Amino acid sequence: MQIEIDDLSRPEVHALLREHLANMHELSPADKVFALDLSKLRVPEITFWTVWDGDLLLGCGALKAHSTTHGEIKSMRTPAAHRGRGAGRAVLERIVETARQRGYQLLSLETGSHPAFGVAQALYRSVGFEYSGPFADYKEDPHSVFMELRLTERAA
Repeated sequence: MQIEIDDLSRPEVHALLREHLANMHELSPADKVFALDLSKLRVPEITFWTVWDGDLLLGCGALKAHSTTHGEIKSMRTPAAHRGRGAGRAVLERIVETARQRGYQLLSLETGSHPAFGVAQALYRSVGFEYSGPFADYKEDPHSVFMELRLTERAA
């Protein structure tokens, strides 16, 4: 398994992001989907990673800088056909490691409240994320679950 910073140019990545957006719209009302499309991921404050097994795309994830001390996890996704291989955990650990290296004190995320998001929430909890309230421009909403990892408390 190889994790790399991605320039979002490959068709496999485009297909995975289309799958991600389509699934988010299946599970949440359209105005409550905060997943990013290609154009919104191609900004300087976002670093985007992909996970590969040879030529097979196993997943992706992104880190958005809100400030010099606060980051947000975005676009975590593994293709439905390739789940259970550890790609989600691998990219999540890379994002957390990068956030620590950048000196972030807080790493946040927003995910859905639909039961289908339970697996993702369990993954986040397994690396130390705790449930929290809204952050940045998010508002309290029954369709959203907010989580955070305080990096200063867990730094080695």
